[in-house]
Amino acid sequence: MKALILVGGYGTRLRPLTLSRPKPLVEFCNKPMLMHQVEALVQAGVTHIILAVSYRAELLEKEMKEQEERLGIKITISQEKEPLGTAGPLALAHDYLTTDSEPFFVLNSDVICDFPFKEMVKFHKDHGKEGTIVVTKVEEPSKYGVVVYDAKTGQIEKFVEKPQVYVSNKINAGLYIFSPKILNRIELKPTSIEKEVFPFMANDGHLFAFDLKGFWMDVGQPKDFLTGMCMYLNSLRHKFPEKLHEGNGIVGNVLVDPTSKIGERCRIGPNVVIGPGVVIQDGACLSRCVILRDAVIKSHSWIQSSIIGWKSEVGQWVRMEGISVLGEDVIVKDELYINGGRILPHKSISNSSPDPQIIM
Repeated sequence: MKALILVGGYGTRLRPLTLSRPKPLVEFCNKPMLMHQVEALVQAGVTHIILAVSYRAELLEKEMKEQEERLGIKITISQEKEPLGTAGPLALAHDYLTTDSEPFFVLNSDVICDFPFKEMVKFHKDHGKEGTIVVTKVEEPSKYGVVVYDAKTGQIEKFVEKPQVYVSNKINAGLYIFSPKILNRIELKPTSIEKEVFPFMANDGHLFAFDLKGFWMDVGQPKDFLTGMCMYLNSLRHKFPEKLHEGNGIVGNVLVDPTSKIGERCRIGPNVVIGPGVVIQDGACLSRCVILRDAVIKSHSWIQSSIIGWKSEVGQWVRMEGISVLGEDVIVKDELYINGGRILPHKSISNSSPDPQIIM
């Protein structure tokens, strides 16, 4: 089986992290975001993965060559000369996707969930039509485009954009499986699959909804990245509790790379991910945050709801909160307060920033 992953654009929502590396390679819970999807696809029997890329393909290609050998699969880069939206990349990859009549997966690269790929294949083959989209339940449907479908058969009737009156609480989760016939509907030009392809498939009775069980999050921006991290750690607690860290000062769900070093009298958790080579000095207090590779958190710092970029250094007695994000190689001097700061890579910060802002 094959899968196309829409790796796409510049990752502007996740800056400043994406100023250093493409979004799919930013580590989510100590593994590049993309690899959560790739490994789940391989487990479901996918042997050829096509990455639809419009930006910084060379970095992805280098990383994926290593993964290709490790996983024993084929990974192809499909490079867009201009951004083609969410449907155009399928037309561009037409020749790869039509080598046989088997259905193929299409994924948005920002999605983290309990990937139900095997169940999707069975459901799709059972109804025998052109497309299946995974749907997930949300609390506030009025913020999204919702999917209206027959609860018994799964056949989609229509899509309603940001409904003001309740019609459904299920939204498109960004995971699809299609039969190659769908490619007859898509031209090689910038096209939105959600707006210009799906409504016509639904009208023709060729689009079905598969209900996702378990957690789901689009982790393409810092606020949701942290929420998704909490959900993922909670899922680990239920499925693979042995992967979580236990010990003195550890509270709740905490994921720690074995190469990191944690000092004495620290309070770590709940919901913390500590990457490879990280150093946490004595008396630091961390909750609901991500510390990326080779960062240093000095003694008695207090970090909450923040992402600390690669090789960054947070000084002593620093307080950081409010979804602050440090880019790569940022130095925050001692005894500062950062609230909701987005700090660009390779900066040294010597003044507090009590109000949310981008620090150039």
